[in-house]
Amino acid sequence: MVQSPSRLTDAPPSPDVKALVEKQRAYFETRTTLPLQWRREQLQALDRAAHKYEAEILAALKSDLSKSPEEAYLTEVGSIYGEIKNALKNVKGWMKPRRALAPVVIQPARAYQYADPLGVTLIIAPWNYPYQLSIAPLIGALAAGCTAVLKPSELAPATSRVLARMLGEAFPPEVVSVVEGGVEASKALLAERWDLIFFTGGTQVGRVVAEAAAKHLTPTILELGGKSPCIIDRSADLEVTARRIAWGKYVNAGQTCIAPDYVLIPPELKGRFTELVQKAVRSFYGNDARASSDYGRIISTRHFERISALAADGKVAFGGDRDAASRYFAPTVITDAPLSSSLMQEEIFGPLLPIVDCPSLDEAIRFVRARPKPLALYSFARDASVNERVLAETSSGGAVVNDVCVHFAVEGLPFGGVGESGLGGYHGRASFDAFSHKKSVVKRPFALDVKLRYPPYGGKLGLFKRFM
Repeated sequence: MVQSPSRLTDAPPSPDVKALVEKQRAYFETRTTLPLQWRREQLQALDRAAHKYEAEILAALKSDLSKSPEEAYLTEVGSIYGEIKNALKNVKGWMKPRRALAPVVIQPARAYQYADPLGVTLIIAPWNYPYQLSIAPLIGALAAGCTAVLKPSELAPATSRVLARMLGEAFPPEVVSVVEGGVEASKALLAERWDLIFFTGGTQVGRVVAEAAAKHLTPTILELGGKSPCIIDRSADLEVTARRIAWGKYVNAGQTCIAPDYVLIPPELKGRFTELVQKAVRSFYGNDARASSDYGRIISTRHFERISALAADGKVAFGGDRDAASRYFAPTVITDAPLSSSLMQEEIFGPLLPIVDCPSLDEAIRFVRARPKPLALYSFARDASVNERVLAETSSGGAVVNDVCVHFAVEGLPFGGVGESGLGGYHGRASFDAFSHKKSVVKRPFALDVKLRYPPYGGKLGLFKRFM
């Protein structure tokens, strides 16, 4: 995920931030957050606040990213309601110790895994889905019995302001607080000691967050990004494939961490595929996406200029229209981009879709494997053996067969990256687990104190080999 470049170097924490962290830590140490009832109450408070502020949230997303209410609900607001409902339904079961099998050599014994809340946590959210990617981790924190400080992105100021009001009204600061601001606020927050840092953003800043966390040996969840490929086989339904890729690529004007970044396709299918993508775009947004209420805008002038520069790296097959004043950039397909170009080396994070000739599945797999592991990978084929081979021979944070992006919506699946695309995962139970420490516990009675493990060991080797 592309994030504004910044140098979050060491800086003395502001007194307000330090006092806030100390206040949350003192509250957490009272153990008030441990009971199921407290966790349910916080989730219910969040649900009420989300419903109360829904109209303001939708308006803020329109202001920040020109998202239509329908797109904002589909990609941000609605999923939060589902996450809260799922957590409320299942948190009691998530809290129960998980049973493990104790080996014969330590019997009689019972083994368990307990979920302890990690404590005082920091959530740093991005600008592209500024509501959903702020609240979804917070649900996991509250379900796990943690307190949280949320840092929304300053590049989505309207959403940041709504989040500050909404969460400030719903929670006392010792439970949930919002710290607004830019790089200086981030510096102050990262200078503090946390029990977990949950960061969503770009790989460059993710490294800075990891470095700051390492000074305190703080665990991190890093939701990053990368160049998520689409592999199209000759057996694919090309029209459905083009329509699904076009939707995933151009929703939110391409500013999605799991958006298709480029397409690998047999050269004889490239022309027809391009035509079908253009057909899908027109069916979504009309002949001029600029006039569509369903097509978003680029977040800032700097990002608009970056995308404009990337578009020059190849031949525009269609699209390419833009307006700097409104930060409109049309849905665009690009061919013949050099593989060494910035377009093919950097995460695009905008409405540009490069198409790369790839004559065989072997070459497509080699192409993907030669690059950093992506956050998502998409394989399109009617031939199930093709899809299974792609899944087996590539590594990615997540993958979808014959569609794009939809794995993000499955609450039962952890969402996250691998390698440079991220560390850790969340959603559903995985969110609860992300904010919990898994404590291994063995319980034994005083009775039946078998002497096998005690010295002297002479003559016991055969028994050890038998029972271990």
